[in-house]
Amino acid sequence: MMKDAIKAAIADGLITFMWIFCASCLGALTFVVASSLGVVSQALPTLFITTSLIFFLLFLFGFISDFLGGATFNPTATAAFYAAGYGGADSLISAALRFPAQAAGAVGGALAILEVMPVKYKHMLGGPSLKVDLHTGAIAEGVLTFIITFAVLVIIIKGPRNALLKNWLIAMSTVSLVLAGSTYTGPSMNPANAFGWAYINNKHNTWEQLYVYWICPFVGAILAAWIFRFVFPPPPTPKKQKKAKVN
Repeated sequence: MMKDAIKAAIADGLITFMWIFCASCLGALTFVVASSLGVVSQALPTLFITTSLIFFLLFLFGFISDFLGGATFNPTATAAFYAAGYGGADSLISAALRFPAQAAGAVGGALAILEVMPVKYKHMLGGPSLKVDLHTGAIAEGVLTFIITFAVLVIIIKGPRNALLKNWLIAMSTVSLVLAGSTYTGPSMNPANAFGWAYINNKHNTWEQLYVYWICPFVGAILAAWIFRFVFPPPPTPKKQKKAKVN
């Protein structure tokens, strides 16, 4: 069990590194594509470009996740699927290893993209930041994480079978919630992402970081998972039949 947990933690750290590195490029990529199409000043086309880029990343990382044995780049997603009854072999031991690995991977991804991003686009880099008072931000981050978690659970477990449609729905949900939370907390909806950029800015050990970007998102995600589990109970686990002993 410990060996599998260590493997899962390493895979999570790796995929989180790659996700933070790639996702941090979305602002610059959106600008480059919108500029080439001459639609920089138009909100809807720019929004469509961003959504399409997120869709592509989600689709790509779905394959990477499968290759790495089900690795995830969001601690709340790991906790939510476990709480909803779809965590597979996850346990408290694996979670204790996977969450720090995801946080470390996020730090590495943030440091790496800062090194290679062209200077003219570096101002587009940066993680979520609190734009309201502490408690309002905490509630906002918790509610937004609740919504995205419930949406992802429904889309992945009960949604369409087509992988392209699944990822497009998740991309649209993500962009919608990012827009909704942009004047509150960023938002993050991913504690590892928030931690990576907070570490860069030397804010990773503050109460704000812990309360707004870790505690409340976990509360929101687990609550969403419990409600999902109540509405859509997981299939019963088949019990292994014991072989009758022959005397």
